[in-house]
Amino acid sequence: MRITRTGGGRGRRAAALTTTVLTASALLLSGCSSDDGDSDASDSNGNITLKLADFGQFGYKEAGLFEQYHKLHPNITVKEETTAEEQQYYPKFLQQLNSNSGLGDVTGIEVGRIKEIVDTQADKFADLSKTINVSDWVSWKEKQATAKDGTVIGAGTDIGPMSLCYRKDLFQKAGLPTDREAVAKAISGGWEDYLKLGEQYKAKAPSGTYFMDSASAMYNAVVSSSAQQYYDADGKPVYKDSQAVKQGWDLAAETASKKLSAGLPQFGVPWQTALRKGQIASMVCPAWMAAQISTYSGDAYKGKWDISRAPGTTAANWGGSFLAVPKGGKHVKEATELVKWLTAPEQQAAVFKAVGVFPSNKGAYELASVKSAKLPYFSDAPIGEIYADEAKSIPEAVLGAKDGVIKDTISNQINNMETRGTSPDKAWKAATESVDKALG
Repeated sequence: MRITRTGGGRGRRAAALTTTVLTASALLLSGCSSDDGDSDASDSNGNITLKLADFGQFGYKEAGLFEQYHKLHPNITVKEETTAEEQQYYPKFLQQLNSNSGLGDVTGIEVGRIKEIVDTQADKFADLSKTINVSDWVSWKEKQATAKDGTVIGAGTDIGPMSLCYRKDLFQKAGLPTDREAVAKAISGGWEDYLKLGEQYKAKAPSGTYFMDSASAMYNAVVSSSAQQYYDADGKPVYKDSQAVKQGWDLAAETASKKLSAGLPQFGVPWQTALRKGQIASMVCPAWMAAQISTYSGDAYKGKWDISRAPGTTAANWGGSFLAVPKGGKHVKEATELVKWLTAPEQQAAVFKAVGVFPSNKGAYELASVKSAKLPYFSDAPIGEIYADEAKSIPEAVLGAKDGVIKDTISNQINNMETRGTSPDKAWKAATESVDKALG
């Protein structure tokens, strides 16, 4: 969604919104919110209002799940409060945890933050291992939310199996293949092939268009395909020596030097505008990204986008989130039951159908609505098949406490290479200095 779902995630985000009264298209627009004091609200008749605090686009409103839950539980009303930019959501979330004030009854946690929460704040959350069946999720998903003592603080929502979204009409004008299988073949050698395709596109690019949105997005996709990213299994930061980071950085630097991208950090207003104007020809596309593209590109480009398998043969996961229940809430039992229901196969399948975020609950993969799913906006791309195949071979990544910080910092310096012309050496030096300071 979420745009991840930090730079992953679900980087799915832009300002604070209360979504219970918004349409799907309005969900991602800028707005504002504040704690209105009605979290954990109940009345003398036993009616309860549960606040679900999250970021980006989890898809529950669009799938009609809150209304459905209210029909099943007439005394419970769910109010969703969404902060579109996860980088704004997380600091506030930490403040609320530390003060035990203002928290939702249910809270979203992005995958880039889950390790830090598990290591430093696990005792502030209800143990969901007694409520959910951990084995129902892809194996690595719930491990990410499991503390050393075996408590599980988060139920998996979505994952972000990787694909490539591209504009068929722009590819055709530039003389590139347009059939999704032909595109997949053209980039089957990996991300290096993707850049070669970008050079071909640039040579005949329609005026005012760019091969990709940003090098930083591609960087995150490259790193996401590796089991070892920023930390080793002992919890030691190894990002300076990580082969995945080096490969991603080098490819990003090449992209910047050859001007193959628009240099637009994802989810910002300029990025949204470029999509609306039809200026982006391709984009790395974790499952949750399809909702972002269709929202911002609008009806004018329906059927002009398509989805191909990601470059290379190595599966990748970028983003994904969890739902957790703070212990300090007044309705922990009810909140826990809501989390169990929202993350069950049928509800995850409904969210996938509504907004395209891919389930982490394996049971959903066997449902017809997932297995045979296609996206009309993306030329009826068989996303159920594409994402399910990808999900089966995603490596179990080692997570670290400051994954999100490292990812965001490096991404910012890649943006500087693109927009300011900062040399790769200077950008890397600035990134490592900032990361080392943050790590202490």
